[in-house]
Amino acid sequence: MSDFMSAVELNDLLTRGEPVRVIDVRWRLDRPEAGHGDYLTGHIPGAVFVGLDTELSTHGEPSEGRHPLPSTAALQEAARRWGVRAGDTVVAYDDFKSISAARAWWLLRQGGVDVRVLDGGIQGWKAAGFDVATDDVRPEPGDVVLRPIGGDAISIDEAAAFPASGVLIDARAADRYRGDSEPYDPVGGHIPGARNLPEPVHFDAQGRILDRETILASFAEVGVTPGTTVAAYCGSGVTAAHTALVLHEVGIDAKVFPGSWSQWSNTPGRPVATGDQPG
Repeated sequence: MSDFMSAVELNDLLTRGEPVRVIDVRWRLDRPEAGHGDYLTGHIPGAVFVGLDTELSTHGEPSEGRHPLPSTAALQEAARRWGVRAGDTVVAYDDFKSISAARAWWLLRQGGVDVRVLDGGIQGWKAAGFDVATDDVRPEPGDVVLRPIGGDAISIDEAAAFPASGVLIDARAADRYRGDSEPYDPVGGHIPGARNLPEPVHFDAQGRILDRETILASFAEVGVTPGTTVAAYCGSGVTAAHTALVLHEVGIDAKVFPGSWSQWSNTPGRPVATGDQPG
């Protein structure tokens, strides 16, 4: 079963009245506060806005990273606010190649929810000719019970040791990996031994996921093939979840280092590699 759902498939489910909860997870690192406003300009009818910074993350010290994982209890409370009930299928979308929707997918999947990502996001929905709404949806609270989350995450120490036994993917842009620039964190570079494969390279210009063969070939270039032990990190654990989503779609399970570079670079004593080689 695919982790992605087309706009036509989603519309069919909604039209038939199937138990589906749609969540709008629009968010950008460069304008994190703008997501709700974008949602109000036009969203899938019935979709609930989800705050990535407030509901799919918690907050702590810089040494914990920018987007630490929420507790299972906090995520369950949020999911109930979205109206998610036991047995519902949750469909997440955004407006930028499923980057932030993947964070919701990664967390909810760990919690035992049947969760998919809308291929093409809100643009795909509009391109298919379906209507949008401008209300601020406040559903009746749901009753979903989540399994404990966090089992698909690795710690900073596990990330440091990971390249010795598997492939650690750095999903950030190449210039940040090399250390040429670092707009958000104290120092540029990468975790020693990590290999660079920026996301969202596996999506087309319309935000739709590429074919399986192309994706597998891309991961093979950094040493990831079916059966490889693999983990991913990025700046703060959002794009890394996107890498995990893409890998899962082609049958490869991956762990995520949620603290990512924001935690690594704020932790004294952690070594930093620079340049275009793992180091």
